[in-house]
Formats: sequence, C-alpha cells, structure tokens
Amino acid sequence: MSLPAGEIRKKQAIYPRQKFEGHIKEVHGVIHLPDGQRVMTCSIDGSLRVWNLETGGQIGNDWRDGESGVESISLNGKKVVSGSKDGGMKIWDLNTGKVITTWTAHTSNVTAVSWSQDGARIMSGCFDGTTRVWDVESGKTILEIITGFNNIFTYGAIYSPDETMIATGGSNNVEKEFLKIWDAKTGELVKNLKGHTDNVTCLAWTPDGSTLISGSQDHSIRTWNTATWQQIAILTEHTDTVIAIAISPNGRILASAAGSEDKTVRLWNLENDHLVASPLQHPNAVYCLSFSTDGKLLATGCRDKNAYAWDMFAIGNDLNELLVNVSLVLILSLYHLNVLS
Repeated sequence: MSLPAGEIRKKQAIYPRQKFEGHIKEVHGVIHLPDGQRVMTCSIDGSLRVWNLETGGQIGNDWRDGESGVESISLNGKKVVSGSKDGGMKIWDLNTGKVITTWTAHTSNVTAVSWSQDGARIMSGCFDGTTRVWDVESGKTILEIITGFNNIFTYGAIYSPDETMIATGGSNNVEKEFLKIWDAKTGELVKNLKGHTDNVTCLAWTPDGSTLISGSQDHSIRTWNTATWQQIAILTEHTDTVIAIAISPNGRILASAAGSEDKTVRLWNLENDHLVASPLQHPNAVYCLSFSTDGKLLATGCRDKNAYAWDMFAIGNDLNELLVNVSLVLILSLYHLNVLS
C-alpha cells in the first residue's frame, strides 16, 4: 500500500547508484541501450555519449556531427535519431556512432523525437509549431501537423501505443490550448484537452493505451481517460515546471522530473496516484528520464551537466511491491503457458 505524501517526506534521502560525468553543458536526453549494460545521453554541448552502467565511465569517443546542441534522442534497434537546436535531425548507426542521414525541414529546436514500432517512421515535435512524421527510407515528410500559430511551440509529441493517434503538448498563450489529440493518419484534430493552465511540456501514454499523462509549467501532472478524454486526476507535489515524465514498462509507476526551483524526480503509483518513495534529489533541474526495459533502473539527466542511474529496488518497500508483484505475475504466466504446452 502506498503512503500519503506527508509520510513519504519523512523517509531518508536516496542516493543514485551511478553518476555519469563528462558533458560540458546540460543533459537533455537519456535512453537505455538494448544490452542493459549501457545508457546513452545527449547534451546541449552538441554531443551524444555512451556510458557503462556498472562503472559510470564513458565508452568510446563523443558522437558529434556539427556544433548545434542536441535536444532529444530515441532508439530503434540499431539506429538512434536525434533532434537539434538548429532544427536538424540525424539518424545514427548505434554500432559505429556515425551519421547515416540528416534531415533539415524543421526551423527551430527539435524537442521530441520517437520511432514508430516498425521503425519505418519517425515523429518529431519542434519549436517551429509543427509536428512531422517522416518516412525513414525516403527521408520525406509524410504528415505535417500545424499545432497552431501566434507564438506556438511544440514541446512534446507522442504516438498512442496503437499508433492511431498523436498527442502534442506546447504553448498557446492566445487560445490557451496546451494539449491536443490528432488522427495519426490524416492529421485531423480529434480533441483539445482542457485543464492545464500553462504550457504542456511533456507527455506519456500508459502501455495499454487507456491513459494519457501530461506535465506542465503549471507544476501539475494530469491523467486523462483516452476512451472519454475526461480528466482523471491531478498530481500536484512538484513546485516548478514538470519537464519530463516516464512510465515504467509494466505501466504501474510514473516518474516525473521538475525544474530548478524543485530539482527532484518523484515516483507515483498510477493505481492510486500516491507517491511511493522520497523525492530523488538532484543538484539542479532535471530534463529527462528513462526506465530500463525491465523497470529496475531509472536514468535521469540534469542541468548540472551530469546523468544519474537509480536502483528502483533500493528506493523503498512500496516501490518494490509494485515491481515484485508484476514479476510474480510474469513468472506465473510463463509457468501456466509451460503447463498448457
């Protein structure tokens, strides 16, 4: 059972399992690599770097192609896509660290990139107010969503798990429309979700597709029922902009990161919207989050130019229960399948 927020605060401080030092500017993106032994980061210093999870040391040289700061990264198999401050996007070979191709249609910071499940398409969100879907083979834009005008920035863009819809979050200080849902095939607007009172900066979809989660400059996290598009809950423990959110692979734990007036990552039980551990304290604003594929590790990237790895099982009993229960379900499911076969 999760504890109320007041009791969570009384728990002792939590320390990272590993620290990754080397970037000379803030870390804006972090992802776990498929072997479970490495993480990759991107930074406004213009580089991508690969790190050993066990030792914390950098593996090989920096990945660089140009001087522009790197805002976002996403992995698909043996390819990595990155988005830069100058509007450029690059696809990299994971094995060689070399650029395969470069796209230049965007005109400002590419703040969000993600692959389709089959690796045939890439979606990008940009400060130029557009969200684009690219055909990887041809490099052509096959869908462009204009999220609006009047100084509109796109901070986040994400596919629904079945890839039939796209959610975008951003700024729209005129119409006060910060979170929108689009048809992924036609680009038509499906729904304008109202509730946030300031820019929506980050998005996540639960694996089963039933819930969309959004973080905002209004310091709140909101959850939305995707069948009705009604707001479910508001999570309000952060004291600054919620910059990044991530959901554990089993869909039960939400991690949220906030700005320099807060400097924490908070962990939530999505079944009851309670906090399940003390805040993970950082030296400065936290810009990015990534769970490992087994959910046991959480990687974070910080404005202090460093990245960190946190051991989920070492954080607290409430969190362990969420992780262990799912592990038991998986074991029993496999046992049942073996018996039937």
